[in-house]
Amino acid sequence: MITFQSVTKAYTNSTALEDMSFEIKQGEFVSLSGRSGAGKSTVIKLLIGEEKPTKGRIFFNQYEVNKLKNTELPTFRRHVGVIFQDFRLLPTKNAYENVAFALEVAGRPHSEIEDLVPQVLDMVGLSDKGKNFPNELSGGEKQRVAIARAMIHRPEIVIADEPTGNLDPLNAFEILKILQKINELGTTLILATHDRDIINKLEKRVITIDRGRIIRDEEKGKYILV
Repeated sequence: MITFQSVTKAYTNSTALEDMSFEIKQGEFVSLSGRSGAGKSTVIKLLIGEEKPTKGRIFFNQYEVNKLKNTELPTFRRHVGVIFQDFRLLPTKNAYENVAFALEVAGRPHSEIEDLVPQVLDMVGLSDKGKNFPNELSGGEKQRVAIARAMIHRPEIVIADEPTGNLDPLNAFEILKILQKINELGTTLILATHDRDIINKLEKRVITIDRGRIIRDEEKGKYILV
């Protein structure tokens, strides 16, 4: 489903990734592990086409991501749901409107929006919070809204970039349960994190990155401090 072929990403004064190759199959749950600055976020930016590699090729199903034009990226990104550490909710819109906005931008009909938004809010346990604005929600609830927004296009893959970084342990594990549920329903999931407890609890495949290189790729991996 996803292939990185000898991918290097270099900047003026540094190299973020160096000759990185890996594959992720449909339906997998894969954690990208490593210290801050190891290259996890760079992998995500390259995968969603936010940046282009200096060398190498990146494939996502029928797309060669590194060759996509800017005009092609919006259509491509509807196949991908992204969850960020800082939520990135619109403060002037309530939870329902934050999720609906992703559909409105895509030009989906109002009837479809009214049907889909309550479904995804219910999936993340926020069916009673649709009218609440971000400043009225806890950190865990904000991240649930962000997950609902990421799922609204029914993407083939969900990428979570340090989604528990701003949460206490209890809320972090609640978010983890939701991500596991999404994966069990058939969505491929990539989790970038340096949270030892989250990685060890998952007992799923772990790709460990250090200084832009893959140093371990284990089917039932553990967090290993590099």
